Amino acid sequence: MNRRFLGRMAASLVTVLALGMAVPVRAADEAPDGLVQRLSNEVLESLRADKSIKAGDIDKIIVLVDKTIMPNVNFRRMTAAAVGPGWRQASPEQQKRLQDEFKILLVRTYAGALAQVNDQSIIVKPLRAGPDDKDVLVRTEVRGRGEPIQLDYRLEKTPGQGAGWKIYNLNVLGAWLVETYRSQFAQEINARGIDGLIGTLSARNKSNAAR
Repeated sequence: MNRRFLGRMAASLVTVLALGMAVPVRAADEAPDGLVQRLSNEVLESLRADKSIKAGDIDKIIVLVDKTIMPNVNFRRMTAAAVGPGWRQASPEQQKRLQDEFKILLVRTYAGALAQVNDQSIIVKPLRAGPDDKDVLVRTEVRGRGEPIQLDYRLEKTPGQGAGWKIYNLNVLGAWLVETYRSQFAQEINARGIDGLIGTLSARNKSNAAR
């Protein structure tokens, strides 16, 4: 996970979330910076403990990411924000397809990033938020060889069932995931509509799976 690799991801298909292996959902009152620190530590421990994951077994990493990331992400909000105004024009079926294809794209992209991880550590910076804040920024650095890599998270506190902090955006080296995708998706929607965007995402996922 060197600077060139993450910079390329940020410029094109920025990935999601330095998270960890499958664990029970913690208490709803877990602090947002505590959530990020715990999950970051767990993913690094998983990578160090499992030889096949450490060797870059993409399929196994995908399973790891899929089981762990999604319970901690407001993925509907992330997808809607990335699609932009076109989201409101999409039917429920199209919205589901968009979420499904976007999820596959992000999970596989992040799995590829995890395969690059070696001896890095995650440092969570002091949280600048009040006790009643419902939307916060958690800033972290990935430290290892070379210069530290900026990796920041936007989280919201959700009520009701499954209450707790959920991640809905990610910043790698100054590039926010949602904004990066929004410009790409807007071009596709303007040219080919919602179904065109779904088709493009589906084709990209099939191409990535065949590699």
